[in-house]
Amino acid sequence: MTLTRDFRETVHQRVETDSEFAVALLEEAIALFLNGEPETARLVLRDLVKATIGLDQLALEIETSNTHLHEMLAMNGNPSMENLTQIFNVLRKTLKVNIKVETITIA
Repeated sequence: MTLTRDFRETVHQRVETDSEFAVALLEEAIALFLNGEPETARLVLRDLVKATIGLDQLALEIETSNTHLHEMLAMNGNPSMENLTQIFNVLRKTLKVNIKVETITIA
């Protein structure tokens, strides 16, 4: 099956037209980090950043270089907790949401 549209383009257009989808991507990235899947979480974050604030503006806001930000959000990136906190805070403000984490006990 041939894809007729680039995945990132689809994500970008969906984020532009559906704020709930953007928030769902942020929630998914957070859940992936917390559940031990940092590689996938970074990729989801990267796509969300590109579709919202953009990598250039995010780099300015967290006071880092574009190159460093690209490295952080690559599959094998290694952002510090401080960098992740800054990224999540910028996205939280951009999407105008509060982040609340709940713990669910599995019986």
